Amino acid sequence: MNRRRFLQLSIALLPACNRTPAAFRNTDLTGATFGRSLSLDDHQGRPRSLEDFRGKAVIVFFGYTACPDICPTMLTRLAEAMKALGDDASKVQVLFVTVDPGRDSAERLKEFVPWFYPSFLGLRGDAEQTRAATEEFRVFAARRSVAGELGYVIDHSSGAYIFDPAGRLRLYVKDTAAVYDIVADLRRLLRGG
Repeated sequence: MNRRRFLQLSIALLPACNRTPAAFRNTDLTGATFGRSLSLDDHQGRPRSLEDFRGKAVIVFFGYTACPDICPTMLTRLAEAMKALGDDASKVQVLFVTVDPGRDSAERLKEFVPWFYPSFLGLRGDAEQTRAATEEFRVFAARRSVAGELGYVIDHSSGAYIFDPAGRLRLYVKDTAAVYDIVADLRRLLRGG
């Protein structure tokens, strides 16, 4: 091959080498300096931390079982994503962290969380552990009195956080995210993206 032809071929191939990977469909948090640790008991009473799930993508969602709308909707959306993942669902762990430890006992979480999908785990701590977890993840959670049977609701952040299999916080998923976008991002993370 002559020199001129080699140069033309090299220039033609250069854009392929510099292609940037496709962007995530949800909010990219790669390099975030928060959400680095989480240590609470699961709904079986076992101490759990993010490190327990290394090798899996982990989705962390803060909410509470008496939540009238956002929490059941988001957990349903995450369950649909797990079903859409097929065999890859075994490589993903969803953790539901209660922001209402006063009402959300381990027994209540055990009834509520796996109802959406069998492998989902509910996590809880005492009031101080819950406060520390919400601060670590920059989650808003504030109790507000209401009339009626509940007596109070908890206004809280509504999105979820996704960690890659290496344990790094990578994505924020809004509660309105489409299931196919969540699945696409999870597949990318599972492939090492």
